[in-house]
Amino acid sequence: MNEQGRDRNSGVTSRKTILILSDGYLPGFKSGGPVRTLANMIAVFGDEFAFKVVTPDRDLGSCEPYEGIKTNEWQRVGKAEVWYVSPGGMSLAFVRQIINTTQHDLLYLNSFFSPRFTIQPLLLRLMGLVKRAPTIIAARGELSQGALKIKSFKKHLYLQAAMHTGLYRGLVWRASSAYEKDDIVRVAGKGLPDSAVPVVIAPNIAHCDTSPQEGVRQDKRPGSLRVVFLSRLSPKKNLDGALSMLRGLKGDVVFDIYGPLEDSGYWRSCQEIVRTLPASVRVNYQGTVGHDEVAEVYSRYDLFLFPTRGENFGHVIIEALVAGCPIVVSDQTPWRGLHEKGVGWDLPLDRPERFTTVLQQCVDMGPDDMRALSQRARAYGLQNATDPDKVRQNRHLFTFAMQYRPDDSSAECGEAGEGDYGDR
Repeated sequence: MNEQGRDRNSGVTSRKTILILSDGYLPGFKSGGPVRTLANMIAVFGDEFAFKVVTPDRDLGSCEPYEGIKTNEWQRVGKAEVWYVSPGGMSLAFVRQIINTTQHDLLYLNSFFSPRFTIQPLLLRLMGLVKRAPTIIAARGELSQGALKIKSFKKHLYLQAAMHTGLYRGLVWRASSAYEKDDIVRVAGKGLPDSAVPVVIAPNIAHCDTSPQEGVRQDKRPGSLRVVFLSRLSPKKNLDGALSMLRGLKGDVVFDIYGPLEDSGYWRSCQEIVRTLPASVRVNYQGTVGHDEVAEVYSRYDLFLFPTRGENFGHVIIEALVAGCPIVVSDQTPWRGLHEKGVGWDLPLDRPERFTTVLQQCVDMGPDDMRALSQRARAYGLQNATDPDKVRQNRHLFTFAMQYRPDDSSAECGEAGEGDYGDR
């Protein structure tokens, strides 16, 4: 397993190495945003840092491994070296071995609650059984208030035990927005000074199809609406809430659902809601969609409805905007002030009737107004997707984390120079 990442000519260590442990990576796509975040990050920084990724050998919910990969050995995938772990292989002994024998300058954990890819390495770290390299933890929206309400009792017990034992002590926290920073500090920093929970805001880097799309979208008819829901079908993404919001709509409405079925019981409850909708609202499940097909899918619809219970970023949101598909989302994402910008709506989850009101406005909307809304959405999406400042902020995350020392009270994010970013 041991690879030192040395320059072939000089024999001197060249780039700093970042070891990533993650529940999902390429060529997987069913786990959504976390995979896209890593893939985009590595695509941008893969020439500047050496990335090594340890991840399962199959996609979320799949019984078969990816085609064309080798399990349980390092192999080149794009700009990263990847170790695909076979089922049952992510044991405590394996985690200890791969951390201790893989040279790395920084450990990156791509989840807060992942039992195998986050909790196991942190337990080993707490017990002193692995080398204590600087470590970043990306909470990935798992600490939002909406997300913590799902299986809340179990999560509450775990959080109490984890914080009491100091399991997450001494880490650098990645937040994708100022909103997520507030969530992290509220949960992990309760009763502690700010320096004990260093949070660096590093917005996710998006990779969207920015090619011209003139003539792609169909004109909308007043009295009709084509709506899309594209995400994992899980309670956190709130498909059941989206379906309930369609009740009472007057007009010809098509609501197409794309995404992997994670929970058969949850899907059955969603189907029960579908059976209560009026005949004028047609609901279709369209299966999963690969990342390369997302822009084309969005181009078929007037609106993206996504009343999620919590997103630290929301790749599906920016992908919709860049595709010129206006959005109706909850207020549990960093995408705020959308109506004022003229690109969509962000609405409170505890006021579902407001979603229905906005949807009816969109049903009644004519082609000129919808076309203008679509054009503004695309312009806003492109502005965000091509923002070079996000690259600088992510680079600072890595350099700050590598220099951070938990026992150095002066090494706070604000004093490091560029850590605290993000407009609310």
